[in-house]
Amino acid sequence: MSTSSQLLSRRSFGRLAAGVAGAVGTGALTACTTGGGRPSADTPLRIMAINHVWSQAIRRRTEEFEELIGRRVSMTLLTADQLASSYNVKLNASGTDVDVMMVRALQEQLLFAHNGWLADLSDRVAQDEEFAWPDFQKAPRDASVSGGRVLSVPVVTERPALYYRKDLVEDHGGPPPTLEQLMATAQELTDKRKGFYGFVGRGQRSGAVSQWSSFLYSHGGDFVVGGRSGIGTPEALAAYEYYGRLLARTGPPGATNMSLEQAMPIFAQGKAAFYVDADAIYSSFLDPQVSTVRETVGFAPFPAGPAGARPHNIPSWSLGISTFSLLRDDAWEFIRWAAGPEMTAELQRDGIPGARTSVWSDPRSLASFPPDLAEAMRLNAERGLGYDRPRVLQVGRARDIVGRPLVAGILGNDVRPVARDADAEFAGFLVRDNRHKES
Repeated sequence: MSTSSQLLSRRSFGRLAAGVAGAVGTGALTACTTGGGRPSADTPLRIMAINHVWSQAIRRRTEEFEELIGRRVSMTLLTADQLASSYNVKLNASGTDVDVMMVRALQEQLLFAHNGWLADLSDRVAQDEEFAWPDFQKAPRDASVSGGRVLSVPVVTERPALYYRKDLVEDHGGPPPTLEQLMATAQELTDKRKGFYGFVGRGQRSGAVSQWSSFLYSHGGDFVVGGRSGIGTPEALAAYEYYGRLLARTGPPGATNMSLEQAMPIFAQGKAAFYVDADAIYSSFLDPQVSTVRETVGFAPFPAGPAGARPHNIPSWSLGISTFSLLRDDAWEFIRWAAGPEMTAELQRDGIPGARTSVWSDPRSLASFPPDLAEAMRLNAERGLGYDRPRVLQVGRARDIVGRPLVAGILGNDVRPVARDADAEFAGFLVRDNRHKES
């Protein structure tokens, strides 16, 4: 993703809005109001969301909420790109036809906060005892805060899982508890002449950064250390070199072109012994239509590195309220309902991982997951950091810089000079990014 797409000014968004105004119609940018400018009883509560299993499950239950507040709900489900484009157009035009916004706290919340598009929820979460804000896991809860203000509420969480072939690792003592053992076992099981690989994972320059983050943290590194670039530290260099060796020695050819969509089928079709990726995709390996390993797949926590096991535990999707909404109280009631203790437990019983501590300690809400996956998710959540990418305005540009040494390592090149150059570039980027925040 380019810098311009991550940090568009309100003026730039204005030009975009003007270009599509004819398509959406000026009437679509404002809510139905009474003569006094207040929403009428017929004005629906408008929710914009990603087309995701969570939002699909909520939409099936909206009649319950409509009866609760006495107002109709209109819920639009879009792809991630469509959702971002719609926000850019509607919110730059101060449109009142968006009330509840499904957002990625780690990808776009800082930018939306910078543009003044998200309402401050701090007082609401602090004063609503029934909502129980302290019940949310610390890492996702911390990710909901920008500039000291709570701007979103996490509804779906995600951690890295170590997927493995139980039938292949039995003779190796089970799933590897450390990264060192993962490397050794993956090398032993690799047979590239037969098209079998010890490990598969994301290798694309930008796309691999989020999964590599857990390797970085477990080596004792971070993206930013003491306010400065951390990707040139010895710990980051060790993480770059480890991940590069792992894929170069035990991974499939063309790994630098692999995103989730390319890596996942390799494991699902029985061509790899180990795979590290989001735990939210586990059901793909249990689906007989796409998986040949459903009888042999196992799930384990992220292995420990030199600094221990430090995976990410992130809110992949959260709910916020548009600054321009004329129905903020009803929008908050929706968040209270959709992200409340009862709904979170109900959805987690259906296999949708929530962000509340209480559901992870309730055996009933874990029953839908395979037992070893539930335990891996619980442990990763306890150990996890609340971000899997640099926390900056221009997230796409940052990932592109950080991912360059990853590609060098996977290609078998010397990581050190590439990491040194990337560190210098990232240091300059952070200075510019902070200036944008202050502007």
